[in-house]
Amino acid sequence: MERKETAANNPAKDALATDDGNQRVVAVVPALDEARSIAGVVRALREQRAVALHRVIVVDNGSTDGTGETARRAGAHVVREERRGYGYACLAGVLAAGEAGVIVLLDGDAADDPDDLSRILEPLLSGDADLVVGSRTLGAREPGSMTPQQVLGNRLAAFLMNKIYGVNVSDLGSFRAIRRDDLLALEMGEMTYGWPVEMIVKAARAGYRYHEAPVRHRRRSGGTSKVGGTLKGSLMAGWYILSTVLRYARWTPRERGRESVEAGRW
Repeated sequence: MERKETAANNPAKDALATDDGNQRVVAVVPALDEARSIAGVVRALREQRAVALHRVIVVDNGSTDGTGETARRAGAHVVREERRGYGYACLAGVLAAGEAGVIVLLDGDAADDPDDLSRILEPLLSGDADLVVGSRTLGAREPGSMTPQQVLGNRLAAFLMNKIYGVNVSDLGSFRAIRRDDLLALEMGEMTYGWPVEMIVKAARAGYRYHEAPVRHRRRSGGTSKVGGTLKGSLMAGWYILSTVLRYARWTPRERGRESVEAGRW
């Protein structure tokens, strides 16, 4: 899945420490009713020393528990997206991060560990990858952090992506990094549960170099998962994920997107 020439061999630690142009990193955190956890997530991101985060954007996806205000007090820039859906929330944050060269996505329920941020960013900023996804399978998953149906669904989706797209996927983790204009070139259309899968399969079709980084995954900080915590949510998520894997098997980037991808910033 080769696409771009690797940049000059700057050490990854130098790339992680810079805040100029192409390397400017903005974290986008979609959140729905995560008032109990969002402040801790924001503070942990802002306190990272190995990574010069330019900004933390929390996208409040219609919360009724004060998530947005809690995130704002913790130091985040807050965007309100009333259209319910994980994809809508992620896209709203990406569009709000106009100054970003790199987008980091992670959830607001404290299941993703902000201390893994440098693991997610290093392969991308050093020029070795175009899309980096945090793998809970390769890393450490706290008991109870994923339901059995989530584990099974991940395995099935990963198997299909390996077979159909030829990309070695072990997990559909939410903690990931991609260059902003590369993400926009994918013309994302799955605005609910299918967003994470769509990103991976379209990236494969566009020839992006895919990399997985082992990450830690914790039990969510209070409440019930909106996807895996109910049978209905699990069934809906499974349907959207598997149908998305199949839907884009013949997708190709538009000509302008392909030119943007090839031009790159390398």
